Formats: sequence, C-alpha cells, structure tokens
Amino acid sequence: MIVEIVIFLLTSLAGYFLYRHKWVHRYFEEKGVKYVAGIPIFGNVFKSTFQYKHLFDDLDAVYKAFPDEKYVGYIEGITPIILIRDPELMKAITIKDFDHFVDHKEFFSEEIDSLFGGSLIMMKGDKWHDMRTTLSPAFTGSKMRKMMPFMTEISSNIIEHLKGHLNEDIDVEDLIRRYTNDVIASAAFGLQVNSLKDKDNEFYKTGQGLFHFNIKQRFIFFMSAIFPNLFKKLGVQMFPAKTTNFFRNLVSSTMEHREKNKIERPDMIQLLMEASKGLLKSENEGNDNFSPTEDTFKPKTQQRQWTQNDLAGQVFIFFVAGYESSATALVMCVHELALNQDIQEKLYQEIRSFKEEHGDLTYDNINSLNYLDCVLSETSRKWAAALIMDRVCNKDYELPPPREGAKPVQLKPGDVVYNVVNSIHMDPQYHPNPEKFDPERFSDENKHKIKPFTYMPFGMGPRNCIGSRFALLELKVLMYNLILNFKVLKCSKTTDPIELKPHEFNIKPKGGSWVRLEART
Repeated sequence: MIVEIVIFLLTSLAGYFLYRHKWVHRYFEEKGVKYVAGIPIFGNVFKSTFQYKHLFDDLDAVYKAFPDEKYVGYIEGITPIILIRDPELMKAITIKDFDHFVDHKEFFSEEIDSLFGGSLIMMKGDKWHDMRTTLSPAFTGSKMRKMMPFMTEISSNIIEHLKGHLNEDIDVEDLIRRYTNDVIASAAFGLQVNSLKDKDNEFYKTGQGLFHFNIKQRFIFFMSAIFPNLFKKLGVQMFPAKTTNFFRNLVSSTMEHREKNKIERPDMIQLLMEASKGLLKSENEGNDNFSPTEDTFKPKTQQRQWTQNDLAGQVFIFFVAGYESSATALVMCVHELALNQDIQEKLYQEIRSFKEEHGDLTYDNINSLNYLDCVLSETSRKWAAALIMDRVCNKDYELPPPREGAKPVQLKPGDVVYNVVNSIHMDPQYHPNPEKFDPERFSDENKHKIKPFTYMPFGMGPRNCIGSRFALLELKVLMYNLILNFKVLKCSKTTDPIELKPHEFNIKPKGGSWVRLEART
C-alpha cells in the first residue's frame, strides 16, 4: 500500500512538473518572447543547480542566445521570468517606472526565515520604504567617517599577520573573509574580534555556516521556490535555528547592555538603537567622498515603530552583504593584481606617492586615490557579486516590443523580471575585450565612454545597495595597506586565467585564490 502511494505521488509530481514546463513555454510563446526551452523541473538552471556551472553561466547562456532582443524568456525551475537585456529598459524598470517594480522577488519569506525574510532586501511596499528611510542616515558620509577607524585597526591586524608569512602560499579567500568578518563584527555589532589569532571564534564560525549550503539547505531553497506556500505552512527553516538565534540574541543583548550602562559607540547597533527611538537624523554631509546612495527618500510625518526583531533583521543582512560581497571584490582584486603585475606596479606608485604627500590615510583624503578607484571599479565590472537586479511587477505594465515588428508585452502583478548585471558587464558591445582586466576603462579620460546602465555593481534606482559607501571604504582601506606593504605574486597554486567555481550565487575562483607576498622595500 505504501509503495503504491509513493508511486502515485511521484507520478503525480512528474506529471505536474511536465505540465508546468509546457505551460511556461506557452506563456512565452503567447507573448511573442523568445526563450531557451530548458529541462523539465529545472528550466534553465540545471547546470548551476547541480554545480556543473556557476549561475552566471546559466544566465549568460540565455542572455547570449538571442543577441538582438531587448528581453528574452528565462525559466527558473518552473517559473517564467523576463530577462531584460536592454540598458534603456533597465533604466525604465529600476528608476523611471519604479512604482511598477517596487519589490524584490521573495527568495526567503519572513515565515520561513524571520531574519533574512524580515530584512530590508526582502521587505515590500511601504514597509520597505519606511525601513529604507529609517536606515538611510546610518550610511551617510559622516557616519562612515566614524567607522573608518575600525577598518584601519583591523587592516593593521591583517598586515602584521602577513609580515610573518612572507614567501608562503597565502589562502586569499580565508584571509580576506577574516578581514571582512572582523570589520562587520566591529562596525555592526561592536565586537572586538581578531579572527587571525582566534581562528575558531564563534562569530567567524557562525558566519561561515551561512555561506556553505549543505545538500538539505540547497534542496529546501530549490523546493521552496517551486512550492512557496507549502513551505510556509510547513514552517521549514532555511538556516539552522542556532545560527539565527545567535544573531538575534547578539543584537538584543548588546542593545540591552548599552541601554543599561549608557554606552555609546559609533557602530550599526548604536545607529539602529537611535533609529528605533526616531533619533537617527541625516546630517549635512558637506564635501562627501562617495556618490550618495540615495536622495529620494523623505520621512513621513508619522514614523513607523520598529521592533527589536525588525532591527535584528537589518543587522543580519548588513552582516550577510558586508561579509560576502565585500570579500568577493577583495579576493578577486588581489588575484587579478597577482596576474597583472603592470597594473599592480602602477597602483603601488600611486599609493607610495600618496603616502609621501599625505602621510596617513584618512576619510578626507582617501578619495584622491584615483587609480585605486579604477582598479576596484574594474574588479566590480568583471566580477560583480550582483548577477541580477530582480524586480516583481506590482501593477500592470507594458514592455515595449522585444524586437522590431513584434508586439508589446503586458506584465501583470506578480510577474518577475531579471535585469542582468554580469552579462552586461561582460558584453563586448558595451565593454570591449571584456575578459581583459583593464582599470583604464574607468580613468577620467575614458569613463565617459561607458554607456549608462552598463555598469551597475551596486544596483540602480531606489533599491540600490544602501551600504555601497561602507563597502567601498572597506575595500579601499585594505587594498591601500596591502599594496603599500607587499608585492603580490603568483605561486604554483595561482589559477591563470581565473575561472568561476560552480555555485548558485557566490563569486569564487575555481581552485581557490592563492598568492605569495614579498615585502616592499
């Protein structure tokens, strides 16, 4: 009897998946949108699901399949998605017609994961707007100026550690993630952590666990995307309770300790405590070092009250983004400099001249390192952590025809669009010889040649990355000190050229990232 029930369920499930696969095809055909047929159950993400390829490769294959289309059909499992290829259309969706595309796709619901699902990234509509308004003053230049000493101190720990490991093979990924871990621990949670001395500290181990999905987690992620309502009812958790409770308890205990002892520290916990009381205000920035992350958010007369759990979600996502995305950029930058000695030498000459002229690196002078800006911008072009800017249509919208002679496509509430990032960054139509690591693309003489909406590592529009100032500062501080003190060299383990490690999301070099360091004289 049990065997018959299992056979019936599997047959029914297979029939459902086959029906949905055909339905997705009809969906695109009725709209006149070209698509790659894909594989039943998996659609266009079969290779990345089983980690034969990176998710970028699956996205890029569809992007390249129809080079003359403004947008094409992309099948994510059994879900039809419009993949936007045209920069002008991306501008319309993310800025001009933003009110039609306010929300992100729900990768994790608040019911399945209260921290990630309750974070700024996953929030929707007015709640998202209110949280973004609340948090915006926390990421102004004046707040970053106060956080820079944390980064400088942790960068010094890295440099001192490396001085004892010259002419050894250095695991760049491990080293960099310990840096970004310690920066976030300090700047967000007010914790003094040195992950190079205390290698198995709880904060680092917990963070590492977030980014290494086991088979069970990958299955939950895949199936919850297909059957979201079922997984909400079942209450299946994406992350272990131990992990989420660690962050939630850390936020609550830190807030309570500071309230009780009247402790103030210029970090994210402090800013959120002020936000919860409505005391977090924007300041006159004056001469700011970084492009503003936003200028469109006006606070409402009636301020929303945030719970401690709401605020914990924001610190959690700040950790997730600050830890992994910043680490990705730094790892790839160090690896590229090992492969491109001429670029590294030019960067060193700029940094050495800067040191002679200015002395110490400060928030007020860091912006004058123009070539460092170019190197980091080129890293973010070639190896952007973003992949896509996903948006959900929240009211009827008409897309222009995908090609000349075709008809417009009507989108309904709930339809999903992916504005591709990495494929645009690596398209020779917009960035000639895209495989070449060439910081000169972003020099004062050349940057005007970059077409708008063909470079967007931090996203675009009101839902761009709120922490871009923080991320850029974190990157600049370490790269400045690293190149000032060491020459980065290839070793026997250094992969050349860099290939991506097969993965669903994270950008990592296949075979890891290994270099040797030589002291500068």
